Amino acid sequence: MSSSLADAPDSDQQTRKATASGWIGSALEYYDFFIYATAASLIFPGIFFPKGDPTVAIIASLATYGVGYVARPIGAFVLGHWGDTHGRKNVLVLCMFLMGFSTVAVGLLPTYDQVGLLAPALLVLMRLIQGFAVAGEISGASSMILEHAPFGRRGFFASFTLQGVQAGQILAAAVFLPLAHYMPTEQFNSWGWRIPFILSFLVIVAGWVIRRQVHETPAFVQEGASHETPKAPVVQAIRESWRDMLRVVAMSLMNVIPVVTTIFGAAYAVQPGYGIGFSKDVYLWIPVLGNILAVCLIPWVGNLSDKLGRRPLIIVGCLGSGLLSYGYLYAISQHNVLLAVLMSLLMWGAVYQCYNAVFPSFYPELFPTRTRVSAMAISQNLGTAATAMMPAVFTAVAPPGAANIPWIVGSIALGACTLAAFACWTSRETYRVRMEDLGNPRARPVPEAEYRRLRGVSVQQSQSFKSFT
Repeated sequence: MSSSLADAPDSDQQTRKATASGWIGSALEYYDFFIYATAASLIFPGIFFPKGDPTVAIIASLATYGVGYVARPIGAFVLGHWGDTHGRKNVLVLCMFLMGFSTVAVGLLPTYDQVGLLAPALLVLMRLIQGFAVAGEISGASSMILEHAPFGRRGFFASFTLQGVQAGQILAAAVFLPLAHYMPTEQFNSWGWRIPFILSFLVIVAGWVIRRQVHETPAFVQEGASHETPKAPVVQAIRESWRDMLRVVAMSLMNVIPVVTTIFGAAYAVQPGYGIGFSKDVYLWIPVLGNILAVCLIPWVGNLSDKLGRRPLIIVGCLGSGLLSYGYLYAISQHNVLLAVLMSLLMWGAVYQCYNAVFPSFYPELFPTRTRVSAMAISQNLGTAATAMMPAVFTAVAPPGAANIPWIVGSIALGACTLAAFACWTSRETYRVRMEDLGNPRARPVPEAEYRRLRGVSVQQSQSFKSFT
């Protein structure tokens, strides 16, 4: 990237707008994630499916949640191609509208009693659209922020993509849980559950206002000016960067930690078959408290990755949270609510963030501008889709009544985390590589002394970002 592009007068303002754009898109995505997952467990079985067999209704409802993961790889190919050929801004606007309006549509759907089997069919369709749209959001937002960020500050600014993820879940809990708790059950099941879905329209409006003000990234503009925009970025990404894409697939297995915390951990702690008997109200606070801690830590960890590098933090996050999964599951097995909350905060809220806050900068830095969105979207979503099967695997190998459940499930989680750490260890460090050299395995990093000087200049030029720092 030329210095004129890097030092454009409005670069600080555009970095701030790009960061806000990525934050609000991720918040919308995981606001939807939380309210849909909660409604699929508590509300949808009784209103979108036949009432003859409650067990079948629950399984069918949870299956509609799972189909979102089926659509993710497809969305990754399509939206990754769009982001690398039509620009980061265009793909993010497309993702936001697909995701937002499909979420609002869920809140407006007719019930099974009103239209019969058309109700679950429409629910599945909306979930497929949501899963399709989600596939391009994180990779597009991370690339957008990364390519707008000043040299030496990419880790800090890109981390706000994942802070938006955690904030979206907090926002969803703040809307959904009080409604479920304080509204009369009959009213909530009849129409109150629709309110959180319809309210996502406000997030769409805010996201549109912000995203329409963000310029296309200088790196992508320069690719187009030099006629280097590929016609088939997916094919080019696989041909040129397949090794790094495999590394990202393996590193994305770290999604096993939130699976252990919020899905299997919830079933293990709450379901009567496991004999633990945690209160559902108490357990719902575990991910909420973890997300609050994560929101506070993520920018700090992202900034630390600009000083120490991406690889050391990710490896610590992988191995540390994998080992702590034993302690978390052990605390549940001992019926110790306080210890379970503390272990969750340490494993999920703190140590896991060493990975979670850094991958939004590390993954796109592994790939060149011309194929960045495609390569990251495809590889990350394939890895994440693999972890979607983990709850079934955990339940199969550690069913209710099995002995040593914490040891069995913890060992599987640690195995996935160790594979992710190994993939990171084999990757090259990227934090001192200039934007125009990213994706080149032979690129030479800026010398440490020069990097510190340039980063110091970037920090001084970013003092207007007090709201972020």
